[in-house]
Amino acid sequence: MAGQRVEVDGGIMEGGGQILRVSTALSCLLGLPLRVQKIRAGRSTPGLRPQHLSGLEMVRDLCDGQLEGAEIGSTEIVFTPEKIKGGIHTADTKTAGSVCLLMQVSMPCVLFAASPSELRLKGGTNAEMAPQIDYTAMVFKPIVEKFGFQFNCDIKMRGYYPKGGGEVIVRMSPVKQLNPINLTDRGSVTKIYGRAFVAGVLPFKVAKDMAAAAVRCIRKEIRDLYVNIQPVQEPKDQAFGNGNGIIIIAETSTGCLFAGSSLGKRGVNADKVGIEAAEMLLANLRHGGAVDEYLQDQLIIFMALACGVSRVKTGPVTLHTQTAIHFAEQLAKAKFSVKKSEDEEDASKDTYIIECQGIGMTNPYL
Repeated sequence: MAGQRVEVDGGIMEGGGQILRVSTALSCLLGLPLRVQKIRAGRSTPGLRPQHLSGLEMVRDLCDGQLEGAEIGSTEIVFTPEKIKGGIHTADTKTAGSVCLLMQVSMPCVLFAASPSELRLKGGTNAEMAPQIDYTAMVFKPIVEKFGFQFNCDIKMRGYYPKGGGEVIVRMSPVKQLNPINLTDRGSVTKIYGRAFVAGVLPFKVAKDMAAAAVRCIRKEIRDLYVNIQPVQEPKDQAFGNGNGIIIIAETSTGCLFAGSSLGKRGVNADKVGIEAAEMLLANLRHGGAVDEYLQDQLIIFMALACGVSRVKTGPVTLHTQTAIHFAEQLAKAKFSVKKSEDEEDASKDTYIIECQGIGMTNPYL
């Protein structure tokens, strides 16, 4: 099983934790022994952080593999995967490290396990520099399920920066193969909705102010749609620590989903948080793509594994996406092309088609 070790330079392109997630997941799936060097070399705190470490340990455990060099601050790891198994797997960052990033590394792997899996992920559910759990549940989930699998995402406890303390349970059954996807027909925006939340000691007024400011901002550009953003006070028994934030989603006639989100920080007024999320959503609606900039890179690994040709229309291709494509090509030998969209209505816009000939990974256990 163990062939030549694949060498990955963790310092190139986006140069962050994402290289680690994509290459570890593909290593696990394809049974490729892996060495990653220069992990997060250019970051202000280089090397593995708690969430990267817990993600690696989780993948090691779900395939009974071997992992060397895995400790906080380490810039080089060696991973030797074995057989992927289902069952219950736990990962705990013990910080506000993102549960959504733990999901990103583990989910592709357990799709090709021998039996159903339950992933118990602990850390931050609404954390900076990562998708919020609401994004994962409301945007990522319905779109990624187009590849032909379902998962259940149960938010037991929400956790915020700096303490974390959140918990999400993800349940999914394995598949024989993934279907390719075609997300090129954007349609027109039919609905805009969202939630503005406060947790812990923050007053409910903050949620109402975030929602109102976001609605005002969207109204300037989109006048004919009702914008329904619910202010929410997170129940005490379902949120650990203090936090506030907002996520706004636009849904189109063809089922495409776009989001804008923002998290509150100390000293930043509520209006500003609401406006930031609204402006992010509006920017994602202007480029003519069928996915927003945050979904782009999360779809790459599934496109690479699918059986057949996937096509996704996007706005400008992000560095995260280019990085995911690079490693999907290097490790999985999938073939990607990125071309400017040739549709007339996209002529004036920065719109691209990402096409992938997937490798047609099949589950050896089913």
